[in-house]
Amino acid sequence: MAAADPRSAVETVWRIESARVIAGLARMVGDVGLAEDLAQDALVAALEHWPESGVPDNPGAWLTAAAKNRAIDLLRREKTYERKQEELAREVGARFAIERSEFDAALAEEVGDDLLGLIFACCHPLLSENARVALTLRLLGGLTTAEIAAAFLVSEATIAQRLVRAKRTLREGRVPLEVPQGEELTERLPSVLGVIYLIFNEGYAASAGESWIRRDLCEEAQRLGRVLTELAPGEPEAHGLIALLEIQASRSAARVGPGGEAVLLGDQDRSRWDPLLIVRGLAALKRAEGLPGPLGPYGLQAAIAACHARALRAEDTDWVRIAALYDALSQLTPSPVVDLNRAVALGMAFGPAAGLELVDQIAGEPALASYRLLPSVRGDLLGKLGRDAEAAAEFRRAAAMTENVPERELLLRRAAEHGRRG
Repeated sequence: MAAADPRSAVETVWRIESARVIAGLARMVGDVGLAEDLAQDALVAALEHWPESGVPDNPGAWLTAAAKNRAIDLLRREKTYERKQEELAREVGARFAIERSEFDAALAEEVGDDLLGLIFACCHPLLSENARVALTLRLLGGLTTAEIAAAFLVSEATIAQRLVRAKRTLREGRVPLEVPQGEELTERLPSVLGVIYLIFNEGYAASAGESWIRRDLCEEAQRLGRVLTELAPGEPEAHGLIALLEIQASRSAARVGPGGEAVLLGDQDRSRWDPLLIVRGLAALKRAEGLPGPLGPYGLQAAIAACHARALRAEDTDWVRIAALYDALSQLTPSPVVDLNRAVALGMAFGPAAGLELVDQIAGEPALASYRLLPSVRGDLLGKLGRDAEAAAEFRRAAAMTENVPERELLLRRAAEHGRRG
């Protein structure tokens, strides 16, 4: 590899390879925090050596080897190397102590299982939701503390504390860095999928700040979702999730106007939707549908997104099918938020009065008390019924509930439009 910009090359390799390096080290030392420290040592070594020696032909392998050497040195210093050899020997079914070269070879096996084990560790139920997201972005995404803090508009100190506490919790809880089996896998997979979905959602519709979309978070969630489907190809919900993310992400360019303003789905220029992402998403949905069992929550949401993707014009959208899919989703995972989305679909399929009836039924739900989309949806339905003064009031209420600047501006524009009519 050319050595024109070794520092940039190191940063690129780290972003791509760090998760695999940390995963292998974590299995070796049994501690996620220590594994990250050892991997960071290898990164420092690369920053010291590559500018002089040039970037190696296989920089990922160099980084991995350097980190493993440091891990072995550490284990030897702590007089635990022999014990670790014996443990690993038992794992691979050996009946004799293995040499260092064999030890390294064994460590290199089943990298996919190591990485999947790290994903499950980062999303362990012992951790809070915020901690799961931060740790996943840090260890699996290779993002710096500063990048995670900037993405979620919190201080670096806050993210640093979350990361320290999360790694300590995993260490003190003796959380095994392995893929859960059987019923435990079924129980814990939703947590992993949920973290990836949260990361994507924060990028797709930022909860606060000056930008309507944070593409870096969307892309990171998509990358993690693709990794998960490669490591767990028999899990239909993993395919359903990546299908949903790919199709949703296909609209990104059309969701923002020339001045950075938010553009709603019905007003988007569909020629700007990314056809490659749509094809990838539809293929992932087909894989999910081809696996045993009915579609789960992510698969159903992907099927809804596919209805939009297949419509060349907004007016071609099959809203009756979308309403039926939301009915199925509501039965599978009852939620006021799902019902709110179902109300939108009912309003489009059967008229705004049908949608408003359901919105008014769920308006008193505590989970929607501070949910800005409730007044936004209600305002839209009221506007379509010609009740403009009420619609304007709902849009103003929604605008007061969001911390995202482009979204607030969009809601205030809609409030002003209906105010002039009312």
